[in-house]
Amino acid sequence: MNDDKLRRQIAFEAARLLFLRHESEYLRATQKAARRACRGRLRNSDLPTATEIRDQIQQFSRLCEGDNLPEEVGQMRMDAWRGNDAETAGGNAGPDRFDVYRARLLPLEHVQQNRLEHPEGDALYHSLQVFDLARNAAAHDEEFLLAALLHDVGYALDRHAPVVAGRAALAGFITERTDWFIANLGDAHALHAGTLGVRARRRLAATPDFDDLVVLGRCDRAGRVRGAQPPDLDDALHDLRELSRLCGG
Repeated sequence: MNDDKLRRQIAFEAARLLFLRHESEYLRATQKAARRACRGRLRNSDLPTATEIRDQIQQFSRLCEGDNLPEEVGQMRMDAWRGNDAETAGGNAGPDRFDVYRARLLPLEHVQQNRLEHPEGDALYHSLQVFDLARNAAAHDEEFLLAALLHDVGYALDRHAPVVAGRAALAGFITERTDWFIANLGDAHALHAGTLGVRARRRLAATPDFDDLVVLGRCDRAGRVRGAQPPDLDDALHDLRELSRLCGG
């Protein structure tokens, strides 16, 4: 990993820790983020400044602040951005996860991907197509459907490392299984293309969700049709919320 990419990754993770109130001090958040990003020794020049981390936190703010979020949640976030550990009126309350999904997904409307691979247009339109196809394949599997809808959110955050950025941005709001689908979707495509190594193939094949991952890859490749009519974002999230309610989530 080059120095700039490592620096960005540490800044992103430190900002996430502060934003979610897992840490309240910039130094501790930076140290924890650095340990997660690199096991070796780092120079001080490799670490992001407080300003760089604050910029990432402000980006989280723009992505996560929806019109329907409670006022106390906004205040809680402001405390976290400032490194302030004071209790807020909302206590430990957190944002509604479906509002977070919406905020993560909306910026994809302005993300254009490679037209040869994605002739359909913007990344949000693609994501909704993939969700619609996934729903036809497994209508009652919320974790699978969320992976289909959210798999590209990182492209609005870091075009150089979208999977890392997306998973970090969704941490705490998705299950380990949904996260696993997103993390391994690239391998599903490599498997389909015949470029996945033998060891990696064996590793995937030994997992309980291998077949579902293959299906997700198929949906991702098929969700690239010009003129397709998937549900709009609010309808998709409404259906997922209802599914979660019915399943007791």
